Amino acid sequence: MSLPPGDRVSAELPENDGPTRQIVIEPDADRLARAVAQALVARLAAAQAVHGTASVVLTGGGIGIAVLEHVAGLVAEPVREVVDWTAVDFWWGDERFVPAGSDERNEEQARKALLDGLELPDFRVHAMPASDAGFATPEEAAEDYLGELREYAGESGLPRFDVLLLGMGAEGHTASIFPGSRAVTDQRPVLAVRNCPKPPPTRISLGFSAITSAEEVWLLVAGEEKAPAVARALAGASPQEIPAAGVHGTRATRWLLDAGAASQLPGTED
Repeated sequence: MSLPPGDRVSAELPENDGPTRQIVIEPDADRLARAVAQALVARLAAAQAVHGTASVVLTGGGIGIAVLEHVAGLVAEPVREVVDWTAVDFWWGDERFVPAGSDERNEEQARKALLDGLELPDFRVHAMPASDAGFATPEEAAEDYLGELREYAGESGLPRFDVLLLGMGAEGHTASIFPGSRAVTDQRPVLAVRNCPKPPPTRISLGFSAITSAEEVWLLVAGEEKAPAVARALAGASPQEIPAAGVHGTRATRWLLDAGAASQLPGTED
């Protein structure tokens, strides 16, 4: 099947009433970020129409922050203001266990890109604890974040996540779950992760049990260096090999790619 840039291809998983897996390819990273931003605003507006509120789990990385910057641009256009941002809960999929205010923190990057301009109520922003927040260990910080999740939980024991955004590394890691790590098989909703192969080495991450509770999981992947991992994940690699292969939403899983990241998928080769 040919998947040229810009085409959107959806395929139902085996059960007709089961979740959808969709592959979306955009020509480059900027157009990918712009398209994801537009889709995210629409999805959050739809969630508010049903529930009155909406919730999104944010990711860091270049493409994740670029999406938030494009969302900020949409917010600045009055005709596109279809989301009540004061009724959106913001969570994080993972965080670097470094001091508050550090540019390495996903929270800090997200605040600069979007959140600081939205005048949000403090209780809507659920940042993972920083290393100087009074916790002796990242394990204690992870337990604290689990407590916050439970405070906002529904019947599932976790909050409703309308959209959960994830990036992916060239080796296939997602959130802070790295290939071959203990986090791959850890069933806790929130984990402390030590000795990450990518600095900084100490982090907090949602585990697979929390990630896969989301209604929709969107994997945002840009760059040709990630193409081998994308191809392996979509071909059915194990989560031990490619952790991103182990994530899915209860309603939909969307692989949102630029042309480089999609370049090794069947039908996309030159």
